[in-house]
Parts: sequence; structure tokens; C-alpha cells
Amino acid sequence: MKVKEVMTKDVRLIAPSRSIAEAAKMMAEADTGILPVAENDRLVGTITDRDIVIRAVAKHLPPGTLVRDVMSKEVLYCYEDDDVEQVARNMGENQVRRLPALNRDKRLVGIVSISDLSRSVSPPTVGETIADISKPGGAHSQRTH
Repeated sequence: MKVKEVMTKDVRLIAPSRSIAEAAKMMAEADTGILPVAENDRLVGTITDRDIVIRAVAKHLPPGTLVRDVMSKEVLYCYEDDDVEQVARNMGENQVRRLPALNRDKRLVGIVSISDLSRSVSPPTVGETIADISKPGGAHSQRTH
């Protein structure tokens, strides 16, 4: 099965110059926990509800703080024609719960989450992916020191 068969296709984008309050409002309206961040027709990062909480609220930053100041700048992604089993393993290795899905022209066409994949990959792969994502630390740890 391919990513395009399970991904969420209705994706909203936010500019890095917008505020985290605007990002949170967009997330609430779309019932999502992630927004791809785009600038000049290019994906430059992602911002999640967790980014807002850990990188802004926990540090007492104001609601007007810019998305660029708290977003994840490393853009991990998959392609819409990738196999869901491989994408699940990749998510586990990178400890991420969601990935932007691109077409082969590198245009954003959706978002795939671990919950999307959990309905279409083998139970052992889902279990391993969730276990890998849940390991403490890693490149995407947001622990404050």
C-alpha cells in the first residue's frame, strides 16, 4: 500500500512570520497537531502543538512569538508513492509521529501520521514503530536543560 492511500490530503500551511497564537488557532480549526511551514513556495519546517508547548509556553514566550522561533527546521518527509511499511520504519528510526508527504515534483500533497499508518501496516511494524518513536532522547528530543 502507498502513502497516498492513507495520508491526510487537506493540509494547511503557515508562514514562518506568523505568530504561534495564529498557528495554534489554525491547528484547532483544522483539528491537527502539525502545520507545515512554507516560505517562498518552499517547505522550510514544521510546527507542532508540542513545539508550541515545549519551546514557547514552557519558556513563558508571548503568543506573538514567531513560528520561525519555535518550529522544527529539519524537514523530514516521505513521498506519496512510498510504501507504508517503509515509511513506518523510517518514522520509527527518526522518532517522528508525522511526516509531510510530497509528490515527485517535491510539492506538498499531504501529511501522514503514525495513526494513518497503523490502519494499513502489519501489527508488528506498528508496534516496533511506536516503540522506536517513544524511546527517550534522540535527535528530536525537546528536553530542556
